[in-house]
Order: sequence, then C-alpha cells, then structure tokens
Amino acid sequence: MTAPHKAIPVIALDAMGGDYAPQEIVKGAVLGAKAFKVAVELVGNQALIEKELALYDTTNLDIRIVHTSDVIDMDEAPATALRKKKNASIALAARRVKEGFAQGFVAAGSTGAAMTAALFNIGRLEGIDRPAIGVALPQQGDVPCLLLDGGANADCSYEHLVQFALMGQAYMAGVYKIEKPTVGLLNIGSEEGKGNKFSKEAFDVLKAESIVNFIGNVEGRNLFLGGCNVIVCDGFTGNVALKSAEGMVTLFGRLLKTAFAESLGSKLLGLLVRPILQRAKKKLDHEELGGALLLGIKGICIIAHGGSSANAIKNAIGLAQKAIQANVLATMTEHAKTLVAPVQTSVVVQEEAANA
Repeated sequence: MTAPHKAIPVIALDAMGGDYAPQEIVKGAVLGAKAFKVAVELVGNQALIEKELALYDTTNLDIRIVHTSDVIDMDEAPATALRKKKNASIALAARRVKEGFAQGFVAAGSTGAAMTAALFNIGRLEGIDRPAIGVALPQQGDVPCLLLDGGANADCSYEHLVQFALMGQAYMAGVYKIEKPTVGLLNIGSEEGKGNKFSKEAFDVLKAESIVNFIGNVEGRNLFLGGCNVIVCDGFTGNVALKSAEGMVTLFGRLLKTAFAESLGSKLLGLLVRPILQRAKKKLDHEELGGALLLGIKGICIIAHGGSSANAIKNAIGLAQKAIQANVLATMTEHAKTLVAPVQTSVVVQEEAANA
C-alpha cells in the first residue's frame, strides 16, 4: 500500500464516476494537479486510467493510481451496490480519506452513491443525523450564499432542517469569516406561518434559539439577490431550485447569442461586450463552481455534477483544496459540538413542554 502523502494536500478522485469517465475525469485530474499544486489519487481501473494519462504531460505532477475494477453504475441502488462492492471506485476513494492517505475526495455521478460512500466509509460528525450538500451560490460581491440541502435528502424532518442551519452557519463563519452569518428558511412566502408542517416547526425552533442568527423565511429570489448568508431547505426543493437556475442561465445565454447575431451592428456590439459577458458567465457557470461540499461527515467530500467536464473536475479539485486549507473539517467538528448539541437539547425540552 502506498504511504500517505505529507507535503501537499492529497485529493482522492473517483476516476470511474460521471457521464464522461474516465476521459474527462483523468484530464480534469491533470488540470487540477497543475492549477492547484495538489497530489491526486486516481481511483479506478488502472489500465483505463493509464491509457488516458498517456495523452498528457504529467512531468512534475503528483498523480497516482489506486487500482480497483469495481464500479457503481448509475442505475444501481447506492446502498445495496456499496454493500456488495466494497472496493468500488467511489467507496475506495472515500476510504482513502478515512485511512489518512488523502485529505479529501471528489466524486462525479450519482449523488446518492457519493453520499452513501461517505457515510459508510468515513462516517457522520457527532450530533449530525444527516449530512447535507452545501452549494455556494454566486451573489454580488465576493461572498456567496450557501444553500443546503442541495439534493442529499429529499425528505427532511424539522430536526434535520435545524441541523442544516447550524452546519451552514458554522461553514460561513469558518470559511468566509462572517461574524454572525444570517440564516433563512427557503419558503413560498416571507411571512411567518408559511410553508409545510416541517418548515413551520423548524421556523419555531430557529426563532427561539439565540445561537442562530435567524432572519425568518426567505423566497427563491433571495438565492441570488442577497440578504441572507445561509438558506436552508429540504434536498428535493433545493435540487429543483438549483436545476431551475441552471436552466435559466443557459436560456439567457442562448437568447443573448441569438440577439447579437441578428444584424451587423449587433454582431459588432457583441464583440465589444464579449469580455464583460464572459466574466459574468464565469461567475454563474456551475462548472466554475466545480461541485458542492457534503457537510456533516468526518472528511472533505466534494460532489460534482454527473455531466462534469474536465474543467469542472479541475474546479472540484480546487474546491477540495480550499476546504482543506480553510480547515473546514475542524471548524465543522467544533461547531457540531458547541452548536448542535445545545439546540438538540433545547428541542427536546420544547417537545416535553408541549406534550406536558
């Protein structure tokens, strides 16, 4: 077994996951190792990985292969498949973190498989019932808005929503150094009393907690227009919101392209404004984000889009490196102890009082 790397951050990458594996994954690993000065462990079929690596100049790059022939297919039930295929590429990549050979892992493809692999092979932070996908959404300025859950948990109880709020607050405080991150619940209206049963229950708990800088319900427009640092919802709602936003950005780009092609004057105008539009597009492009961090586990896990290109994989590696350098795991561990436990105790006390 290869000895753990020591000098630079090590990212284990599932080379067999995603729609364009292993070609785009391997290319992304090369780009990421160059851009972010990290070591990359490509986990998967060695022969296939070596064939792709031979296409690139990897001189002075720390790229290694961890062989396994097992793969989780997109149509397989994650939990069942991972029990049968304990050495599947995504499971082995997660286990590299557990065993100390890597500080983080990146997986494209099935969100369910990535989350299950992280839970089975790394484990949850103490006090966290369910991990959540935290997606950094672009806003004006340099500080994004963190949406969670972005798709890991389709059904959530109010306790889960409260934990998501606390994890999001801890992440924004630790990584972006915001003294008191604001937290809101994604809802169909800003008024108190809106939403489903679990949203209303979560609202009541968060409103009563001085630990949380809770500002109440927020609507979908707040995802991008600002006013809130952390927005909490169940994974079903969060994923639909994210995919809707992706579609809108794509449509807007196509409409602009059509408009600039209508006449010679518009073509000339398009050439003039192209650099500005490219900068704006880069900020909105989900591939530039690379992926999303799975919060609530004992390691750094980045879940990338199933259709990730090499550029997206490169940026996912960069996001993993940023999380490692920002010491996100230590921040989350500490906040899970100091924030989650007191709120859970408070919830139990409120429930007992209500039932008395």
